[in-house]
Amino acid sequence: MADSYPPSIVEFNSQPLSSCSDLEKSEQGSTMRHPLQDSPSSSGDLIEKPGANPWMDPKAFPEGGAAAWLTVAGSSACLFVSFGWINCVGVFQEYYQTHQLAQYSPSDIAWIPALQLFFMLFGGPFVGKIFDDYGPRYLLACGTVLHVLGLMMASISTKYYQFLLSQAICSAIGASLVFYPAFTCVSTWFLAKRGAALGLVAAGSSLGGVILPIMVVHLIPEVGFGWAMRICAFLILALLIFANLTVRSRIAPTKRPFDPMAFVRPLSEPTFLLLTGAIFFFYWGMFIPFTFIVEEARSHGMSEQLANYLVPILNGASIFGRTVPNAIADKVGRFNVMIVMSTFTTVLLLGLWLPATGNAPLIVFAALFGIGSGAGIGLTPALCAGISPIKDIGVRTGTIFAISSIAALTGSPLGGRIITDSKGDFKNTTIFAGISCAVGSVLFIAARIVVGGVKMGKV
Repeated sequence: MADSYPPSIVEFNSQPLSSCSDLEKSEQGSTMRHPLQDSPSSSGDLIEKPGANPWMDPKAFPEGGAAAWLTVAGSSACLFVSFGWINCVGVFQEYYQTHQLAQYSPSDIAWIPALQLFFMLFGGPFVGKIFDDYGPRYLLACGTVLHVLGLMMASISTKYYQFLLSQAICSAIGASLVFYPAFTCVSTWFLAKRGAALGLVAAGSSLGGVILPIMVVHLIPEVGFGWAMRICAFLILALLIFANLTVRSRIAPTKRPFDPMAFVRPLSEPTFLLLTGAIFFFYWGMFIPFTFIVEEARSHGMSEQLANYLVPILNGASIFGRTVPNAIADKVGRFNVMIVMSTFTTVLLLGLWLPATGNAPLIVFAALFGIGSGAGIGLTPALCAGISPIKDIGVRTGTIFAISSIAALTGSPLGGRIITDSKGDFKNTTIFAGISCAVGSVLFIAARIVVGGVKMGKV
């Protein structure tokens, strides 16, 4: 990079930006403007003219256009098949407990969805590095193969270790390879509208979380577990073909020497460290209802058919949680909105899910929790992008998600162990989830204070 730009630009790029507003302020005194070349390169990324510095100039972000919105559409498809599939964990947790893995405890079975989340999120730093060096093309292609292959292998699995290898590891790694490029590519096209654009992308996971569990629930009685999984895999394959053809980065990839400290260095920034901790604790509690909501409802006497629809209800409501708060965040501040939504989620866990026993309050909880938790997922990449130089978004977003993957890995098994130790009672697990989200909310507030102080304003 030092060979490509004047010293002043190199010095500017070496300093992390605390927010998008800093990016705009830093450009006000600059007279340098770099034209963009509109035609895509053979690598699938748009090539900038020599000397262009597209991550410095806010005016360089198109904020729209055919290529930008096609990238949003393709990225939404990536979220449909990655996080949308992960959102089905509640259906599989209950099904495996009563069928193929009936001899295992809830905590043992919970390792399957936990490992799915872990491998999908933990790959962030490595996927981010590959993205920064080579762009999205190879990641999307490899992710397509691994995700579909894993689900095809799960369709013929009968043993616990086979489900771990196919569904929890192979498929999840493939999902990781398509999940990260989706968010990162969209961030290169939008600045002022980034929150809204990323919200549309995140809505793909909500749509997948509605359609895919309904498919699974209806297909298993009709064609059996094996063909239900294969039909879902074919749908995922079709959507990923579309994503491979449409998802592009505006920034040409730039190979840089591998520096392990690049993943650790952002943690020396107080804002980044607080944001990472907030997301960790919030995710630690947030994913527990996704895993156990069906089983918990069945323990209160809800019918199997209605309980299986709690997952689509939750994910359907999260469409609003992953779009509307993001759009509002562009106007009033992303940290402000995240604080409100994380606090709302905490109140739902401790004030509604904890005492709920009847069908009506459980359905209401599923819908409202979908809205609250949806914002938690949809705003995460926007918050990270807002405190990161655009050229480092891939690595820094990956770092946050990789650390959060430990929360995803341990949250559900811990919840399952608490249920087992409580002899099937879900209350202590619910309290654990609520307290974790509460700690996350406090850390979001601390990060917001570091960025914008205690005064009211857009942060």
